[in-house]
Amino acid sequence: MSVAAIIGGGVIGSGWAARFALHGWQVNFYDPSPNAKDTLAEVIQRAHQAMTALDNHLPAPGEIIHCASIADAASRALWIQESTPERLELKRAVINEIQQACQIQAVVASSTSGFMPKELHEDAIRPEQIIVAHPYNPVYLLPLVECVGADAVASGVMDFAQSTMLSVGMKPVVLHAQVPAHVGDRLLEALWREALWLVKDGVATTEQIDDIITHSFGLRWAQKGLFENYRIAGGKAGMQHFLEQFGPCLQWPWSRLTDVPEMDQALIDLIKAQSDQQAQGRSIGDLEDERDASLVAILQALQEQDSGAGAFLNQRQQKKP
Repeated sequence: MSVAAIIGGGVIGSGWAARFALHGWQVNFYDPSPNAKDTLAEVIQRAHQAMTALDNHLPAPGEIIHCASIADAASRALWIQESTPERLELKRAVINEIQQACQIQAVVASSTSGFMPKELHEDAIRPEQIIVAHPYNPVYLLPLVECVGADAVASGVMDFAQSTMLSVGMKPVVLHAQVPAHVGDRLLEALWREALWLVKDGVATTEQIDDIITHSFGLRWAQKGLFENYRIAGGKAGMQHFLEQFGPCLQWPWSRLTDVPEMDQALIDLIKAQSDQQAQGRSIGDLEDERDASLVAILQALQEQDSGAGAFLNQRQQKKP
């Protein structure tokens, strides 16, 4: 049986553990937090419910072993996923401890949202086995993973990374350039900055902004991405017409993209109050259940249309709607 080590829990590490285990891998799990086992158990239960509703070809789940140390978790694993908090010195220290114990042929993948591989390679024992494999939450449902290597990483390592991610139902996108925050988070950061200004300036509330996203372009993005949607918007002339028509808008002051509001206490209190009102008493667990049920339904609908992520799932499951 293939063995994966998950170093660091939380929603990301636990999500990785669920994805690997529910695809038949043995998972060696290490997180020193006192509530790590409870968090993992909740995520596994939620993941099992969601993933079995979406995929009826899953193998028998693999065993999850709670390990007493990083060395215990990493020593026999061929895939090691580091998902510790987003602090560079901490990640470097954890990766160093992993490499003191792991096999030379193992891949050490970081879930980091922002750090580049070359930053993780500094002072590393074997930089050639360290890559970035950045997922999206919930890891057990959203299939995309950004895989980023570096000059020090051999092509064979990246090939193994792609095949491993495919084996656990992920769609790997291999990025051939290193930039802070990779691609997805850079796009999200741009939208997030603009949303913060809209709240701070009193233009819209958190609920209004979320409604605008979920009832308009968010629906389009679930099956066609940014560029294909704009290609369609160009009519029969396609992308060229769209660019010619709307290109000049980029020179207009429509956004505050290059600026960021100060995250002072007043803005924090404003966003928290609006977000609390928006939640209407629902717990984080309630929101996660709603999210997963909606994602399963959307993915099933996309499978029926053989579109977007649904087409990827159909290909994996070797079936057509």
